[in-house]
Amino acid sequence: MRFLAEGAHGDMAWMETTAQRRGDPRALWPDARSVIMLGMNYGPDDDPLRILRERSHGAISVYAQGDDYHEVIKPRLKAIARWLIAQAGGDAKVFVDTAAVMEKPLAQAAGLGWQGKHTNLVSRHYGSWLFLGAIFTTLVLAPDAPEGDHCGQCRACLDICPTAAFPEPYRLDARRCISYLTIEHKGPIPLELRPRMGNRIYGCDDCLAVCPWNKFAQLGRETKLSARQQLKAPALAELALLDDTAFRALFAKSPVKRIGRDRFVRNVLIAIGNSGDLSLAVAAERLLADVSPLVRGAAVWALGRLDAERLTTLTPRRAMESDPGVRDEWSAALAEVTA
Repeated sequence: MRFLAEGAHGDMAWMETTAQRRGDPRALWPDARSVIMLGMNYGPDDDPLRILRERSHGAISVYAQGDDYHEVIKPRLKAIARWLIAQAGGDAKVFVDTAAVMEKPLAQAAGLGWQGKHTNLVSRHYGSWLFLGAIFTTLVLAPDAPEGDHCGQCRACLDICPTAAFPEPYRLDARRCISYLTIEHKGPIPLELRPRMGNRIYGCDDCLAVCPWNKFAQLGRETKLSARQQLKAPALAELALLDDTAFRALFAKSPVKRIGRDRFVRNVLIAIGNSGDLSLAVAAERLLADVSPLVRGAAVWALGRLDAERLTTLTPRRAMESDPGVRDEWSAALAEVTA
């Protein structure tokens, strides 16, 4: 697969180890004869891009502002599978984005939508806002007609990407994708991409939000997936204070919890550095002493962006820093300050 051969999957090594199983559903379950694809709408109640103008607040992707969709969808898939078995016999297994299943191509083959130029599924009825789930069954079912591509000449999703993560239509380089960088990437975020991230602290909705097919989108009706008020526009100053206990409490039942406090605060610090809000320099400076090297490194960068003069007065800390990665952050930040 070209995506893997070019290393566009970044450090998501599991994509390589499961590649063979992803190529054919029967490799995952040899007894499967049919796949039933289902979608659940999670259309937002306002413009997801509006938060990007509130630079002292964090932007969390729409899908992650409510409860974890895995926990909402999987029980429903199991209920449908039980009904199917009771009615028609056979056996069934359900999957929600946690196994080696190529949900989007299967959803297109099932007629739910098509993979747009941003590589996500687009529906003529729900726009870009669909969660996908799969029921594998031993039953032989008549297939639905596949959905054709309706992107036409539109490039809206490609042109809006702040990090130029699409080398060409229908191709994504995850290493440049803000969703990958803020969620999957475990280490320091590449320096050249940090300024482009703005205040996006978990995921990115830009390419989804600008899709013209969203004019047909509908408001999601599942209350558990509705945005929690405290996650719609959280203040960066408050998020920077989170320790592990407070992080877990704030993101209980949320998909955000899986990346852990350190990665999340790393993201918050990148947003602080991009905020232009000098009052947030205090938060960045406080986190220079954080127990996590990942957090300390991001704090150096954020402070350098907001208060370069203050950073230069703290240069002795660089020599005392025990982690080589954080020392490199100091060097890079000071080089930018003195350039």
